Amino acid sequence: MNTEQLLQRDSFIELNARSRASALLDAGSMRELIGPFDRVTSPWLALQGVVTQSDDGVVVAKGTCDGQPTVVLAIEGAFQGGSLGEVGGAKIAGALELAAQDNRDGVPTRAVILFETGGVRLQEANLGLAAIAEIHSAIVDLRRYQPVIGITAGTVGCFGGMSIAAALCSYLIVTREARLGLNGPAVIEQEAGIAEYDSRDKPFIWSFTGGEQRYRSGLVDAYVEDDAMQIRNMVCELFQRGMPEQNRSDMVQGFLARLIEVDASIQATPELIRTIYQKGFAS
Repeated sequence: MNTEQLLQRDSFIELNARSRASALLDAGSMRELIGPFDRVTSPWLALQGVVTQSDDGVVVAKGTCDGQPTVVLAIEGAFQGGSLGEVGGAKIAGALELAAQDNRDGVPTRAVILFETGGVRLQEANLGLAAIAEIHSAIVDLRRYQPVIGITAGTVGCFGGMSIAAALCSYLIVTREARLGLNGPAVIEQEAGIAEYDSRDKPFIWSFTGGEQRYRSGLVDAYVEDDAMQIRNMVCELFQRGMPEQNRSDMVQGFLARLIEVDASIQATPELIRTIYQKGFAS
């Protein structure tokens, strides 16, 4: 990409959660549910001296995308690392449940989830884990009626229990700057040691969990530039495609077969992982 193209690009990553949601919805159609003026905050953060945020870092936006009813659930990575606690998790799960009910009532509401999250919020661990489990259940329910699209753009990435939520989505979109994995680099280094995984080695980290690697390995469906219009266009394209023939969570045996081929006694390489996963999946 040359300098002129870079200057013309509208970076999606540089937008906050509210602006990202607005960029995906049709102009003038967005209305926010349980927004900052509703003053819904976590009851737990203040007890530990943590400054709360009036929407708990989750934006729930309802409107239309390409003319169709759509709810966008955007996690604010700048607040507590995009971690999910009781309130933020309940907002996402509740919105997904309402979208599923809309479909049962004859209103074909679809959903987009913007994953910018380190997973569960440690200050609210048990409540956060319960909320994430409810999100998983709600995604599986809604995707029976309409596609659920997940987007991971950057800079926080998508980790922990929310990476499982991402895997449950009908389709996943990533950018080059995205990262996607169950455990974050610092957690892996802490558990396995720096010799196994150096969290400061950025090229090494992105070569394994970055957006391009996940796309080349067949673990996500679309790989796009960090451009708001490109991402919106891809969302519209995937919605038009309809529900996938098979969800990733139905490919358990295929994933297990690929994992068996990984030799844990030697240091894996990105090329090796891509080769193994590109063989395809059996149901």
